[in-house]
Amino acid sequence: MTAFPKFLQTGDLVAIVSPSGPIDISYIEKGTEILESWGLQVWTAPHVCAHSGVFAGTEEERTADMQTALDNPEICAIFCSRGGYGAIRIVEKLDYTAFLQNPKWIVGFSDITIFHSKINTLGVVSIHGAMPKNFETIHAQSLQSLQNIIFGEQKAIAWHANTSTGSATMCNKQGSAQGKLVGGNLSVLYSIRGLSLEYDYRNAILFIEDLNEYVYHIDRMLQNFKLSGIFSQLSGLIVGGMTDMKQGVDTYGTSIEELILDVCKDYDFPIAFNFPSGHGADNEAFIVGQKYSLCVDTEKAVLEEVREYSKNFVRLL
Repeated sequence: MTAFPKFLQTGDLVAIVSPSGPIDISYIEKGTEILESWGLQVWTAPHVCAHSGVFAGTEEERTADMQTALDNPEICAIFCSRGGYGAIRIVEKLDYTAFLQNPKWIVGFSDITIFHSKINTLGVVSIHGAMPKNFETIHAQSLQSLQNIIFGEQKAIAWHANTSTGSATMCNKQGSAQGKLVGGNLSVLYSIRGLSLEYDYRNAILFIEDLNEYVYHIDRMLQNFKLSGIFSQLSGLIVGGMTDMKQGVDTYGTSIEELILDVCKDYDFPIAFNFPSGHGADNEAFIVGQKYSLCVDTEKAVLEEVREYSKNFVRLL
């Protein structure tokens, strides 16, 4: 059974919380301004701008803020202020009892993949989308996609294959699939392999993206997914932004597209590259844990929700 929180309406209360890295108050102020322009009321957590090394406050502060937001029945959505690092240190310290009784949207990406995966194991969907840290730097269309999706507007996402590297235009692997859309940041997914908060990948469409990683690290992570049997369970694969990839002392010698196609050559699921989501200016929002259809040809792909519920009510499927 999958629980869908209520989509938002004008006047609803939302929270901004910092469960991972530290953030400057200017981003919180701008994020609040944008959310209020959508007709929402905004509560900012007491330690939203706290700073403790690479974290937005101590574990106790970050846990307390997230717990308060999860427990408050008036809060309809939790916008994580940014990614960075730190969510894994608090995710299992939280009590999800009240949250499961009154599901609400958790919004974010990158390090927030930890929360998407955790609450997916609890049977609740969430939103992979922009955060206040990058509200001003993503394309207007991507920010609009977040507003659309959290207010319940159904939109298909269509995009072209990667045309930035010669033959990569033809890298897509054709086919169609349906399944629960899961995933997020590949490095984070790799870090929770084998843990109880890991996604169930059976018959799923997997989305991956990453930032500032060595190409051979990407290969190592994908080989883990292959050898552990994850790829053999999938119905489809979507590759988002692989942003600012790095070479090590020895040049890897192939593109990310070629690397992924080689790792997945023994599987028959469709593969779509260049999905407009990740750490770049394109960051289209989508519902993690929602059933989607994926249609892929060599030059383009279309991802569309398969909805079976009302936009105004929680629906258990």
